[in-house]
Amino acid sequence: MNKNFGFGTQIRKSPYFDSTVKWGATGFSVYNHMYIPRDFGNPEQNFWNLIEKSILCDVAVERQVEITGPDAYKFIQLLTPRDLSKLSIGQCKYVLIVNEKGGIINDPVLLRLGENHFWLSLADSDVLLWAQGVAVNSDLNVKINEPDVSPLQLQGPTSAEIMVKLFGEDIKDLKYYWFRECKLDGIPLVVSRTGWSSEFGYEIFLRDSTRGNDLYEKIMEAGKEYGLMPGHTSSIRRIEGGMLSYHADADIETNPFELGLGRLVNLDNDINFIGKEALKKIKHEGIKRKQVGLELDCEPLEGPNTTFWPIYKNGKKIGKVTSAVYSPRLKKNIALAMVEINYSDIGNNLKIISNIEINSKIIEKPFYDPKKKIASS
Repeated sequence: MNKNFGFGTQIRKSPYFDSTVKWGATGFSVYNHMYIPRDFGNPEQNFWNLIEKSILCDVAVERQVEITGPDAYKFIQLLTPRDLSKLSIGQCKYVLIVNEKGGIINDPVLLRLGENHFWLSLADSDVLLWAQGVAVNSDLNVKINEPDVSPLQLQGPTSAEIMVKLFGEDIKDLKYYWFRECKLDGIPLVVSRTGWSSEFGYEIFLRDSTRGNDLYEKIMEAGKEYGLMPGHTSSIRRIEGGMLSYHADADIETNPFELGLGRLVNLDNDINFIGKEALKKIKHEGIKRKQVGLELDCEPLEGPNTTFWPIYKNGKKIGKVTSAVYSPRLKKNIALAMVEINYSDIGNNLKIISNIEINSKIIEKPFYDPKKKIASS
């Protein structure tokens, strides 16, 4: 690891930090005020490790906002436009949190641990502060805090065999987007059939940060015979799968309809949530821009983009590339982009300006496994 990498109290270390360094992490970035490993060597090899065997990713940066108290259910429904009336204890749902203008603040996975006990497993933004601010003005009896919970992701086709070795055969009964509370050699956990990879996999939520390196090592040892490798969340695979990265593909100025996520917005019943009137207005008036998938006609990109690339049609700027990468499986450059609605038809040819001019064409997304059969199998 680079000895010049700066550490301080303002940015937290994950409970798995020492193990990730031991297993080869050389580069980190910051997400939810915590260091996340971003480099275990070649990103393309990391991709193949994920789709052919499995990888273990430190995603402790997916911090949890815990909401409890007599009005916790009513409060969580206030935060999201998704109808939660059928959310069972032990179930997860992908939800959006929006502000009063309908702008997306976060796109977490929601876990229901009890009748009035919830976790929001966050993308990168300060939902803890937003939720506490909403609570102050809500007249609802809730308690909101960040618990001692740190997820790992075990993702890839051999992850099921590794989980059986760790937890026994009945772990195979865990359904997609459900979870269970359990222990591994006395380590308290929540295990869910979820993950940010578009592959089959699990998330393992550690509930005691003092056991982080212990847990990481146990999983790596169990996975040895199944080809498990240490890894990091794969930009290649998540873009292939059309998965959003908050701050890139969505932000507080983006609304759900622009992203094709109207299914997560329930406007036709009497549930009350922040942003409902704004989202009604947006739906009625229609969106002015839309997320599309692009195929880029250029040499293989050396890595994902780190800035937004402007998109032009007939000399007019009509949008931006939000996420771009070369897929070694598809053998082409693919990208997610936000463009003006009038230019969003499949087959439309657009020009991108990065450090070079790139011709591109709008194609269907997700780019691979569009029905998400792999992840949900």
